[in-house]
Amino acid sequence: MAALPLSRSFGKASGDEFPLMDLHVHLTPTFTIDQVMEIATKTGVQFGIMVNPGGAVHDDASLRQFIDSLKPYPVYYGLQPMSPGWSTSFSPEAIQLLDYVEMDPQTIPNGNGYGETLRIWNFDTYVDDPEKFMETYMAHNLEVINNNEPLNIFGWPLFLPVCIARDYYTLWTEQRMQRIIEALKKKNLAVEINDMAHTPHEKFILMAKEQGLKFSFGSDSRNQLAGRLDYCKYIAKKCNLKRNDFFLPKRALNRT
Repeated sequence: MAALPLSRSFGKASGDEFPLMDLHVHLTPTFTIDQVMEIATKTGVQFGIMVNPGGAVHDDASLRQFIDSLKPYPVYYGLQPMSPGWSTSFSPEAIQLLDYVEMDPQTIPNGNGYGETLRIWNFDTYVDDPEKFMETYMAHNLEVINNNEPLNIFGWPLFLPVCIARDYYTLWTEQRMQRIIEALKKKNLAVEINDMAHTPHEKFILMAKEQGLKFSFGSDSRNQLAGRLDYCKYIAKKCNLKRNDFFLPKRALNRT
């Protein structure tokens, strides 16, 4: 299907200076690119479609097939690896066809005292020692950030598993936040403001903004919640973020 015409406010927040972009949307058999375009037409939100490597997209040919399937549409192409080492499956030339790569630190090898690989978005994640977990988690955050593989956006920043989330403001000390910000700045990475997780919080955003970091909006949605971005817009206004504070993909989108 040809791309749908978009509203004149495409990618622009009404009354706000920051861009309305949801760069973290996944397609499924029941949530298609045409449905994303319908949302874009109604709301003016600009979208980036991401895929996780390792499944249907696992080599150059399948990555090119993913990108080719999106070419008729005015959307960005993104890749969301889950673990370091992902780039060995793709050539540098194929990776360069992407508009951005985003990675998060949510999959933590040996994340607790039982040697379990924690996937901390799961509600049943078990943490036996919060302080020891934070040491392991910090090391994993820094491994993701400092890895030499291509990376543009650091996703799901400062997210904690449900079992220790009540101690969020105690566990995320200023010292820990500063270590992450310094690493992100050194690698020139943008910070995702995640609408699903409601992270990061105001203090981190203001610290990162003061030190010159860029931001992006992401819903990590696979349904009609794509593009709503309620938390993203709320916290961006509260922190007085402007267009210059945001990561913007370089490729111009064809909106016709």
